[in-house]
Amino acid sequence: MMHPLFHLIATRPQLLAEHAEAYAALVAAEAPRISAAWKRSALFSALALCSLAVGVGLAGVALMLWAVIPEAAMRAPWALIAVPLLPLAAAVACAVATPRGGKHGALENLHQQVKADIVMLREAARS
Repeated sequence: MMHPLFHLIATRPQLLAEHAEAYAALVAAEAPRISAAWKRSALFSALALCSLAVGVGLAGVALMLWAVIPEAAMRAPWALIAVPLLPLAAAVACAVATPRGGKHGALENLHQQVKADIVMLREAARS
């Protein structure tokens, strides 16, 4: 006895071609959304990393200035804390705003379709 999939391929190959076209259309429909999500994630990650680097650099300069200049001679010691905090806060905000892969990740619709097809093929094999 021939497996139902092989029988279908042998007798009606156009159905297999239509099914492959449907998969291609599904991937094409998902691709722009996935690409946009990856770009947004890369942008926010890069902004977070750059802001972190600037904030750490400014904190190091502030620490050196604090060590070298006597406290009585400082006109605005609060600036040594406030200036590095701005890019560090921006880094935290960008890190929080970075889109994460959630419950419905990349190609979730395609994954669901493949699962449905596998279930259908298993049922066809049993009968």
